[in-house]
Amino acid sequence: MDRKFIASCALMGTVTLGACAMTDTQQRTATGAALGGVAAGVISGEWGWAAAGAVAGAAGGYLYDQNKKAQEEAYKRGVQDGQKQK
Repeated sequence: MDRKFIASCALMGTVTLGACAMTDTQQRTATGAALGGVAAGVISGEWGWAAAGAVAGAAGGYLYDQNKKAQEEAYKRGVQDGQKQK
């Protein structure tokens, strides 16, 4: 088998198993890092680009998490405002 494929599978497995004890923010950031690193590594075939992809993926995962938290907060405020108007 291809060495990169095996490394990618191992990384994804580690992230998946390690996600059990993580907060939502940590899970989303780690998932973004893993996916970004794997994607960049597979496309370029170089570890340097894989590391850059992991950093970009982690940033994307963190930003996604912040967006989801803002949506949840807006939903909660809307529910509370709706209950007050009754």
